[in-house]
Amino acid sequence: MVEPIDKYVIQKVKEKRLEAGYSQSRLANELEVSNGFIGMVESGKYSQKYSLAQISKIAKILKCSIWELVPEFPL
Repeated sequence: MVEPIDKYVIQKVKEKRLEAGYSQSRLANELEVSNGFIGMVESGKYSQKYSLAQISKIAKILKCSIWELVPEFPL
């Protein structure tokens, strides 16, 4: 089951990915995960989610602050 905080992070990563012009495949390649992983995470139909290490790496890849990807207050 994907928790509300995971849904929030997934949505923010998707927004930043699209703003940066990254495809799911390109992000997967730079994140060193399978091409299908990003699609599974973003679909919300699976229990796949990003780890803290992946969130940190995504922030580096998308050149944003990690704080732009996580909620300011607990959900």
